[in-house]
Amino acid sequence: MQLPEFEFNTAALCRDNRVNNCPEIAINVPGVVAIRDSEEPGTVVRMTPDGWTTLTDAIKAGEFDLSASA
Repeated sequence: MQLPEFEFNTAALCRDNRVNNCPEIAINVPGVVAIRDSEEPGTVVRMTPDGWTTLTDAIKAGEFDLSASA
């Protein structure tokens, strides 16, 4: 089964032309959340909606706070 083409979107802050290297997210394919880097659009990470929720919850909780590891 071939997946339909992902329709990637960026966060509002990344739509400013002065901002580079933004994450892009696609949620248009049922059961799949796709993530890519705007500078590497050929590399796409796919996960389930539950995996996406786990990831975003961890980010919100500070588990991946890069400033804490500096």
